[in-house]
Amino acid sequence: PNVEIKSGSIIMPNVSLSNCKIGEKSLIQSGCVIGGKGFGFTPSDKIEIMHIGNVLIGNNVDIGSNTTIDRGSIDSTIIEDNVRIDNLVQIAHNVEIGKNSIIASQTGIAGSTIIGKNCLIGGQVGISGHLLIGNNVRIAAKSGVTKNILDNMTVAGFPAQDILKWKKMIINNIRDSK
Repeated sequence: PNVEIKSGSIIMPNVSLSNCKIGEKSLIQSGCVIGGKGFGFTPSDKIEIMHIGNVLIGNNVDIGSNTTIDRGSIDSTIIEDNVRIDNLVQIAHNVEIGKNSIIASQTGIAGSTIIGKNCLIGGQVGISGHLLIGNNVRIAAKSGVTKNILDNMTVAGFPAQDILKWKKMIINNIRDSK
C-alpha cells in the first residue's frame, strides 16, 4: 500500500515495499524491507507508538540486500539522490541521509538522526538517535557515534572522536601495555 515507483527503477526479488516513494533509476536489491513500522513504544507499559509517515527515496539510489528502512513516525524517512547503502543496514524512523552519501554494511542508524551530504560511513558503525552529522563527514568502521559531528570531520572509535586524537590514544595504549 501507498507505494510509488518512478521510471527506470529496479526492484529485485523478495523486497517488501509499503508507504514509500522511490525516485528514478534507483535499485532496491533482494530482501529489503522499506516502509515498515518503526521501533517505538512507551518504556513502562510497552504501548506501541504508531508510525504513520513514509519513506522518500531519491533518484539514482542503490540500496543493498536485506537493508531495512523504517517509515517515519509522523513525517518522512528521507534518502536523498545518489546515495549508496550497502547490504544489511538498518535505518530507523525519521532518519535523513543527504545526497551522495555512502554507508557500508552492518551500520545501524537510530531514529531522527540527520546525516549531511557527501558522508562516508564505514562498516559496523552505530549511530545514536536524534543526532546531527554534518556534511563531508567520514566515520571509520566500527565507530560508535553518540554526539553530533561537525562538517568535514573524520572520526573513529567508541565513543567516536576526531581520528587524530583517537590514533594518539591507541598508540599511547600500545606503548603503555609494553
